[in-house]
Amino acid sequence: MHTSMDQEFSLLKEEEIHQDRWRRSSREPHLPRTSRRNRKKTKSSRDCHLERKEMRVRDLGLGYDSDEIILFKYCVGTCHSSRRNYDLALKTLMDNGSISGKKVSGHPCCRPTRYETVSFMDTQTTWQTIKWLSAANCSCVG
Repeated sequence: MHTSMDQEFSLLKEEEIHQDRWRRSSREPHLPRTSRRNRKKTKSSRDCHLERKEMRVRDLGLGYDSDEIILFKYCVGTCHSSRRNYDLALKTLMDNGSISGKKVSGHPCCRPTRYETVSFMDTQTTWQTIKWLSAANCSCVG
């Protein structure tokens, strides 16, 4: 009877090993794509990114009378690595005079893709809320 239990245990263990192999092999084709996605790109300080600066509300130039300090977040950097075929072709056509460059943007720009709402108290002790004031995320747009 002891041999029978050992045999059952051995068969169960073998089945687990096969199931584990099947699970691993069914995921293997996706591993390279996942690992590529998880790799961090090294960003230089010139790439599009979010920066922060403490500012007095009054200094924002929006007409609010308040000495409160807020954290203003804004987008800084270049988007040269995000240029597409459109941008490259447009630049060539502008350079050779085929297209007038009056108000044409020949490259993507670093802009907020999400904003934060900011609340503060003005000098009249009234709560004020400004929507879409501070950048929450930056990306190359255009």
